[in-house]
Amino acid sequence: MDTHTCCNHTYPEDYVPKHHKDANEAYDHFLISSEKLSLDQACDSVRTDAAGAISTFEGTTRNTFDGKRVIRLEYDAYQPLAKKEWYKIVQEARSKYLILGTVMHHRIGQVPVGHTSVIIAVSSAHRADAISAVHFLIDSLKVRLPIWKKELLDDGTDTWKQNEPIDLDTHKPIQH
Repeated sequence: MDTHTCCNHTYPEDYVPKHHKDANEAYDHFLISSEKLSLDQACDSVRTDAAGAISTFEGTTRNTFDGKRVIRLEYDAYQPLAKKEWYKIVQEARSKYLILGTVMHHRIGQVPVGHTSVIIAVSSAHRADAISAVHFLIDSLKVRLPIWKKELLDDGTDTWKQNEPIDLDTHKPIQH
């Protein structure tokens, strides 16, 4: 038996921990799709026997914004750049947290009220890393990925929404 340095647990000598330092498509899943997203599918993508925690964020379309009724959101993305930038973000997260696997699934096209727009899932040996990594990943996505959102309102108007700049250390909006 040997003690693993990340969490002081005892493992058999032939056990190879899966805390990967580098982002890799084998265990970091990226999807942009016009199809409905599945939280179960996202969790299954990061599930491993080495994980003691899977933490998730599921962003959904709400029915109001600033007192106005929202009919739906419409998303568009520049997918090649979004994928490239996502793996940079995952690499940064891996330098901060002990992560086994990550998922970023984002919907494009029309997303009705109550439907899922984005899913982030992270697996880790312990909950603190998984929870912190999810927070970092969703905030980084909102700031850095070329994904755009248009809000369609019941009064017939629509607005392209710009994400607020976020301090990625405090996870709070930057005040101007």
